[in-house]
Amino acid sequence: QVQLVESGGGLVQPGGSLRLSCAASLSTLDYYRIAWFRQAPGKEREGVSCIKGSDGSTYYADSVKGRFTISRDNAQTTVYLEMSSLTPEDTAIYYCASGNTYFDCSLYPVEYPNWGQGTQVTVSS
Repeated sequence: QVQLVESGGGLVQPGGSLRLSCAASLSTLDYYRIAWFRQAPGKEREGVSCIKGSDGSTYYADSVKGRFTISRDNAQTTVYLEMSSLTPEDTAIYYCASGNTYFDCSLYPVEYPNWGQGTQVTVSS
């Protein structure tokens, strides 16, 4: 089973930036899709972004498009989520998840069987 470890969360002011990391216990990302999801208190989990390890293609939820950037470091088998122009609505626990490449990038949780522990992002003044 793939192990995923998120890091980089914290408290940031509105308009600020954070960079989240997801380290995967893999020798290669080539056969995987890595996605970020988030869940705020009292709300359903929602997809944020996805990247394919093989070709680096990406997908973003409309709510973060233009503000968040997902990237990968194949040598380190790590995926990053750079977040900017943060608002209080971005406050949530952020999870990374991995799935195979049977599908193209998507934000359907059922397609991602492996999940990390999550990292808290709080946007507040």
